[in-house]
Amino acid sequence: MLRQTNQQPITALYPRLSHEDELQGESNSISNQKRILETYAKQNGFSNLRWYTDDGYSGANFQRPGFQAMLADIEA
Repeated sequence: MLRQTNQQPITALYPRLSHEDELQGESNSISNQKRILETYAKQNGFSNLRWYTDDGYSGANFQRPGFQAMLADIEA
């Protein structure tokens, strides 16, 4: 069953950088990921951008604060 809502859908953008990724340099940085994600979203007509960011968390850990906030917004 689909929920009826008057809210505009969000576009969830989720950059994440683990401690191991920090060693890779600027190419994997949060700021670089944000720039790439925002450019893609704008070029493809996505609006109502909402950022969820986890810096320094392993992808194996599902208790990341930004990830949990994103899931909570999806379920709302």
